[in-house]
Amino acid sequence: MHNFFVEPWQIQGNEVRITGNDVNHIKNVLRMKPGDELSVSNGMDNKEYRCGIEEFADDAVCCRLRFIKEADVELPSKVYLFQGLPKGDKMELIIQKAVELGVYEIIPVAAKRAVVKLDEKKAKNKIIRWQGISQAAAKQSRRRIIPMVKPIMSMKEATAYAKKMDVRLIPYEMAEGMAKTREIMESLKPGQSVAVFIGPEGGFEESEVEMAKEAGICPITMGKRILRTETAGFTMMAWIVYQLEEDGI
Repeated sequence: MHNFFVEPWQIQGNEVRITGNDVNHIKNVLRMKPGDELSVSNGMDNKEYRCGIEEFADDAVCCRLRFIKEADVELPSKVYLFQGLPKGDKMELIIQKAVELGVYEIIPVAAKRAVVKLDEKKAKNKIIRWQGISQAAAKQSRRRIIPMVKPIMSMKEATAYAKKMDVRLIPYEMAEGMAKTREIMESLKPGQSVAVFIGPEGGFEESEVEMAKEAGICPITMGKRILRTETAGFTMMAWIVYQLEEDGI
């Protein structure tokens, strides 16, 4: 079942109009025809709108709503991934997999050891591309929302932004042992918002970790092995999914 995102106004009673780039994708790539079924999400609620294609207009796919159901695919907590800017195209992979795993929002962080340095114009273009990757991953994994990729923040800005979250974590090789980390992870409860800070290649500098601690962000360990920046984010998301995902899958 193919899933597409629409704005709330595109659902009017039993009529659904899909517009934009999805029109070409549905018509010429997927080669769907009138009568075929698809689902849409409005990005605002946790509902799946199941539709049948009625006709193709020049700039829209006109569908008839068949039924609505609660999708129940989102995590019971909002997880915010604060990701130190990595080299090359790694950020694209990180965003794609984090969205598949249920992240709510991704905040790129210009940490001191980040090799990548972006000026304002390049940063803006990167955010646009990263948001597109988030949308594509949300479609593929049948999410009901498109996780937002925020503008790039400094570590100071990121720690200040994280203060509104209930639980704040930063994997750090000098943190206490796994028993303490296990205790923290097992204390996570559905409904809590969770901030996770992942450093770039080379990790966060000590001064950044101290800044995080002063902001109430708790250091945890990820085991005895040193993980790559992209692996660390995936591992943290998987831990959180395991702890918070509700029964009934």
